[in-house]
Amino acid sequence: METTNGTSFNNQKFTFPAVNDVEQQTSMELEAKDDFNYSKRSQWLRAAVLGANDGLVSTASLMMGVGAVKQDIKVMILTGFAGLVAGACSMAIGEFVSVYSQLDIELAQIKRDKQRGENREIEEEKGEKGSLPNPLQAAAASALSFSVGAMVPLLAASFIREYKVRLGVVISAVTLALLVFGWLGAVLGKAPIVRSAVRVLVGGWLAMAITFGLTKLIGSSGL
Repeated sequence: METTNGTSFNNQKFTFPAVNDVEQQTSMELEAKDDFNYSKRSQWLRAAVLGANDGLVSTASLMMGVGAVKQDIKVMILTGFAGLVAGACSMAIGEFVSVYSQLDIELAQIKRDKQRGENREIEEEKGEKGSLPNPLQAAAASALSFSVGAMVPLLAASFIREYKVRLGVVISAVTLALLVFGWLGAVLGKAPIVRSAVRVLVGGWLAMAITFGLTKLIGSSGL
């Protein structure tokens, strides 16, 4: 009986470490999946957040610059709309060329690996092909996000005839949007929220102030 009890006790001692090992392995797999998701998210996050911020700042700066010398609402709106179309096309083309170059490099690397005769499992090859960047998707996301950001100052200025009130509303709307974009980028990217929002806000203010000041200076000098 003593031998039997000793054997069962030993079996119990070997059982608990096995359970602990399984739990540790499961937790490590979950952490690995979390890391993979965050790294994979960076591609569309960069194109979306940066595109929206660029659309917001560039279009608002153009409208503020023209508003420094022209008080007509039609001129201001047309300038903002032209900036939206030109910027969206530029962002889409630039993103397409950039991502397509990255795709060519990765495909060339995969081809070189196959020529060297490296043994790869079928699942790994499928995983690599699935993780390759998509130029069209990146271009569409960049153009769409730029357009969304550019619509903020356009909508803010569209229905206000009074010149000074219109400028104030545009600045207020852009300020709020800058804070939202800075907060969103920080939350999705797991970055410090306050620092990111302040950095985006100050950058947008500087862009609008410099554009407004230089355009006002050149317009008043009669050049």
